[in-house]
Amino acid sequence: MITLRGVDVRVGADILLTDLSFILSPGDRIGLVGRNGAGKTTLLRVLSGDLPAAAGTVLRTGSLGYLHQESRAGEPGQSAIDRILSARQLGTAERALRAAETELAAADPSGTDRAMRRYADAEARFQSLGGYSAAAEAAQIAAGLGMDTPTAERPLATLSGGQRRRVELARILFAGHQTLLLDEPTNHLDAKAVAWLRQYLRGYPGALVLISHDVRLIAEVANRIFAVDPARKTIDIHNAGWQHYLEHRDAAERRRLRERHNAERKAAALQAQAAKMHARSATAVTAKNMVRRAERLLAGTEPVRRAERVASIKLPNPLPSGRIPLGAVSLAKSYGALRVLRGLDLAVDRGSRTVVLGPNGAGKTTLLRILAGLEPADSGRVVAGHGLRLGYFAQEHETLRHDETVLANLRDAAPQLDDQQARAVLGSFLFSGHEVDKPVRVLSGGEKTRLALAALVHSGANVLLLDEPTNNLDPASRTEVLNAVGQYPGAILMVTHDRQAVVALNPDRVILLPDGDEDLWDESYLELVSLN
Repeated sequence: MITLRGVDVRVGADILLTDLSFILSPGDRIGLVGRNGAGKTTLLRVLSGDLPAAAGTVLRTGSLGYLHQESRAGEPGQSAIDRILSARQLGTAERALRAAETELAAADPSGTDRAMRRYADAEARFQSLGGYSAAAEAAQIAAGLGMDTPTAERPLATLSGGQRRRVELARILFAGHQTLLLDEPTNHLDAKAVAWLRQYLRGYPGALVLISHDVRLIAEVANRIFAVDPARKTIDIHNAGWQHYLEHRDAAERRRLRERHNAERKAAALQAQAAKMHARSATAVTAKNMVRRAERLLAGTEPVRRAERVASIKLPNPLPSGRIPLGAVSLAKSYGALRVLRGLDLAVDRGSRTVVLGPNGAGKTTLLRILAGLEPADSGRVVAGHGLRLGYFAQEHETLRHDETVLANLRDAAPQLDDQQARAVLGSFLFSGHEVDKPVRVLSGGEKTRLALAALVHSGANVLLLDEPTNNLDPASRTEVLNAVGQYPGAILMVTHDRQAVVALNPDRVILLPDGDEDLWDESYLELVSLN
């Protein structure tokens, strides 16, 4: 359980939310909603204890699991299943049990009693942590999130970013925490895994706070909605589900609009009457009182909510290039015994639109990183054609410098812009005023996505490598990205789980990994998008 009393949430000098007081109890499944940058992720960090409250108190009881938006924890050499089991120290206990078994089998008669005692102690420890039934539970959760047995046994270093995130989600669910804080848990999940997660969370008995731009997940899981209101720096709490929240929000807005119109009409009448009376000394005092009454009428109404600003997201105007600006010959890449690229040949034609499909871990992100020059291939080569200007959008935002400011990141990417021009570009991506001086590390996932896209605007890139460009975006920003993708005249190579992103891309070709087969696009491939 978590209790907040008079809590302020701050990033740097900015107060995002103020005077928050509420209680999260077992059975509460909170959908925390609001636009990118409103303070949702920062609030989750305060709830978890990862970030101190700027004011007020946060009281926590019971165990707590927190899924960060960009989680890549664990030792690179640790297997995925050991990472999951470590949530209950079960992996260590199982290895100790196996070692005791080996010692017992190899013990000579004089050492049998000692080996038996060690085995009995190890088995008791293993069983106290849940034993084989707990190990089976961990495997079941991993499978529900789309990790088969061979994947679960692989070292973390060989897994893709999407697979690593699944491991962390599985670990948190397996831990059996009394409170869960989940920030965009469906990122990188295929449709089957998302369906499994929805069912799991519906039956979760503890307290849950969920940030997601997956409306269906919120609608089917949440029984309370906390809507962040950045204008008033507060949270509107709705003790009902998503549909009730939408109806209440719309009804409240109609009420505010009606009250405001009535107040404005009465105030206008008072002000008009006061204007007539003001010129005469006998009625001047009365006129002033009428003006004050009009002002109080207007001040006493709740402000009508203005339409929220939407980022004006653009992609670069591509510079001229040859007919085949980017190619690759016999690209191969392995991680230990795992081979993810197998002699892949590629020719990216000028203005072509290609989607890369394949299961998590098939090498989609690896392919884009090799083409971008961020990771070497084991063999084969990348061929830069005449006039190539490459732009890369990374799903983990590793192209951003997290200790630099928003403005400094854009200036690094587009040094030809002066300060005023850079601020104008950032303003169109909803970074205004002192927000451009924030360090990137404090931004939400959606804000990082907008900044990474802003860095592409003046790059002149004629080939874009886009890796999950719609992750973490609120619906309005996602729509802007899809529109920009649809209008971009250069070549695009895209990796995505988002069907609508593929529809916006309108691809002419598809690359199927891990085999590297290339085919002309056909609508039947659309069924594979959410499964890849």
